Amino acid sequence: MIKHKGFPGRLPGTDFQFVIRRANPKGATPITRRERFKDRRPADRRADAGFMTALWDHFGDQPFERGNLDAGRLSWLFGREVKPVDPDNFDPEDYEALLVIDVDVARASFPDAIDGGWA
Repeated sequence: MIKHKGFPGRLPGTDFQFVIRRANPKGATPITRRERFKDRRPADRRADAGFMTALWDHFGDQPFERGNLDAGRLSWLFGREVKPVDPDNFDPEDYEALLVIDVDVARASFPDAIDGGWA
């Protein structure tokens, strides 16, 4: 499992986790698409925006390996802002799975994360 050096471990000032410390010996937690309903708590929305900002700052529009990124946090963005590079051969339980940010969707969902200004 690759560890993304320099990637923030959590949303500053909160317990919203962005990365995991070590690989699960029983296998990686699968990434699944989670629905974001309009009545989500503001703290959860800030965590999504913070994670999207961290992804953009770290990887930009380039493909990246899942590695030590938290599956739960990725699942809130998966299938919309974050997509598999090769959907036909994507394994949601593989630490080496390649993902990429869909810039247009991410910009529509989190404009401050992509264009700057998020704090």
